[in-house]
Amino acid sequence: MDMENKKWPLEKFLQVRAEVLSQWIPEKDLDLEKALEYLIKIPGYKSFPVKLKKAKENGRTLVQAEGNIELLPCLQDEGEADLLSSTVETCEGHGIAYCRKVFESINLPLQARHCTQDPRLLSEIIHASGWTSNEGGGISCSIPYSEDVALEKMLLYWQYCDRLAGCYEEQGIQVNREIPAPCTNALVPPSMSNAVIIIETLLAAEQGVKNISLCYKECGNLIQDAAALMALEEQTEERLKNSGYSGVFITTSFNHCMGGFPEDKAKASGVIAKGAAAAALAGATKVILKTPHEAMAISAAKTAKIVLDMLQGQKLPVSKELETETTIIKAETKCILDEVYNIGKGDLALGVIAAFESGVIDVPSAQSKYNPGKMMTGRDNKGAVRYSDFGNVPLSEELKNYNNMKLQERGGV
Repeated sequence: MDMENKKWPLEKFLQVRAEVLSQWIPEKDLDLEKALEYLIKIPGYKSFPVKLKKAKENGRTLVQAEGNIELLPCLQDEGEADLLSSTVETCEGHGIAYCRKVFESINLPLQARHCTQDPRLLSEIIHASGWTSNEGGGISCSIPYSEDVALEKMLLYWQYCDRLAGCYEEQGIQVNREIPAPCTNALVPPSMSNAVIIIETLLAAEQGVKNISLCYKECGNLIQDAAALMALEEQTEERLKNSGYSGVFITTSFNHCMGGFPEDKAKASGVIAKGAAAAALAGATKVILKTPHEAMAISAAKTAKIVLDMLQGQKLPVSKELETETTIIKAETKCILDEVYNIGKGDLALGVIAAFESGVIDVPSAQSKYNPGKMMTGRDNKGAVRYSDFGNVPLSEELKNYNNMKLQERGGV
């Protein structure tokens, strides 16, 4: 199948779908009409798109917590979470009956989080089970985690998942797609992660997805994190409009620090509170919690919830530092995106493949052999993430000089 950024005709999707479903003992509920009958009955308070839209309209930041079937009701009732998620790498092994049992055990919207090498059957099962949000993407779920999975194959797999969401949308069922930043143990510059998120958003929109969450991973510097999230939303909306995608509802997601997490409960609570505060002050639609132990998840949700309640209606004041950081991130992101389109000769999907081959897109410490691995990063004097070795990332000389200057202020890296 040739790679291109073009919406799949329904005939092509249904042909590939038959092949995908043949991986599993056929279930009548995987029939699109049967799945629609189940999804149409889901009340608004259990719909991810409905709840996200209401939160954005009201200017509130929601708490999303993660757990298994035993923990999810506790996170709902005791942890006071607004949204729930579960990591479901082996969802295929459980099937629709079990996944519906999980969904029906709670009264909140449920999201599937995963980085499986082939997400197509998993996506079919979770959506048919009432899970109205699916997290992942062709870049973000392959480059950081999989050594040998070809990028082109993953992009095609996620085109299928996005087309599936688009099919439900065409039938009046809203499905949220969350686009995560590429996450590794190294520091990823906000502009690089934002560029990847915007690319995957545009790829999803082409397949008919109408409800998309942009998931930014916290780096640690409050000003930079707020600037990155604001720049991400602004540039995504702009790119969607310029590309002719109308009616796409965008929300933002702030993912807690992905670095080492304190084992000490008091210290861990501090990290959780700080992340919640950053999400609120940056105006995120929701914050995704991280905890060192599953047993701490309930108290983590409560900690985040009280912080968000206390900061309701407050945003980080506009300052010269915030404006400068926003301008820098947007300029760096534009350099990357413009070059992706350039080397793809106008086709975004082809541009992504060429971008990794040439080093235009480069994710530090990623496992994939398709990642160049030449770009390196470090923290400046205030803890903001900067490029220390640009590799082949196409930043302007002015932007390179800015990064060098900020790192030199702390005596190098």
